[in-house]
Amino acid sequence: MKKILVTGADGFIGSHLTEELVRQGYDVRAFVYYNSFNSWGWLDHSPKEIKDSLDIFSGDIRDPFGVKEAMKGCTHVLNLAALIAIPYSYHSPATYIETNINGALNIVQAARELGVEKVVQTSTSEVYGTALYVPIDEEHPLQGQSPYSASKIGADQIAMSYYRSFDTPVSLIRPFNTYGPRQSARAVIPTIISQLANGKETIQLGAVSPTRDFNFIKDTVSGFISVMNSEKAIGEVINIGSNYEVSIGETAKLIADIMNVNLKIETDEQRLRPEKSEVNRLWAENKKAKELVGWQPQYGGKEGFRKGLKETMDWFTNPQNLAQYKADVYNI
Repeated sequence: MKKILVTGADGFIGSHLTEELVRQGYDVRAFVYYNSFNSWGWLDHSPKEIKDSLDIFSGDIRDPFGVKEAMKGCTHVLNLAALIAIPYSYHSPATYIETNINGALNIVQAARELGVEKVVQTSTSEVYGTALYVPIDEEHPLQGQSPYSASKIGADQIAMSYYRSFDTPVSLIRPFNTYGPRQSARAVIPTIISQLANGKETIQLGAVSPTRDFNFIKDTVSGFISVMNSEKAIGEVINIGSNYEVSIGETAKLIADIMNVNLKIETDEQRLRPEKSEVNRLWAENKKAKELVGWQPQYGGKEGFRKGLKETMDWFTNPQNLAQYKADVYNI
């Protein structure tokens, strides 16, 4: 039986992935960030039957000793532990190197020493930078347009170097912009929804012309599981995206339409990235995922996007959930 370690299990994507793995009958060890509050992040809000099934390991992805201890007895490792906020990477870049690059190194080195059957390293569409051609396939050049994206490029290369150097069974999953319940207000969709849900008709945003390929959380989770279970994915980089391009401005208007509210957008200068750092266009080619691991989005296209947004809004507009967000404060 597979024993799965999920690092970053306390976060947005990690908590959804951990819950789904438990529902599917896997034996799951959840690696959560050690803190004095004994908080398991979003897993604290999981159903009791999920929490009772989990093997919780509190640690720090930057610590090679704890990482190796957490991986003992595990057959598969899904590494989602990372710092992901782009604005925060502008003023604290060293923490991104320590967490994202060194963290990935700790995972693959321990996997090599322990003989782990599969490592799935989490990448990001940000490594592509602004699209040089669309849709973006896995052969697209990598462009570090922020310290965050540069750190993820480094993490990707470290992970794949262990496959090439030592035959460590590594797969690289590259999700495009995931959204859904529990997402941090650092991301644009929760930013829009939380402001509108708090009664604001004039909302604060950064640039609205860039386009993104938004991927609903359920599709991203199924992508992780498909890559984890595929022998064909070893040594491969695989995009997980909806193959649907939409601008930030269009997204805001669609959300306002679904919520049946008037909308005015004001530009908040502090939310703008430096000009050369802004990723102006992302649009995923997902053919490889379909052909190699049998994955395809269930929330693709405009109607799928609308459906995913509706599910996201239903969660955010629950007063108990909305109360956890500071809609009047810019969260970097």
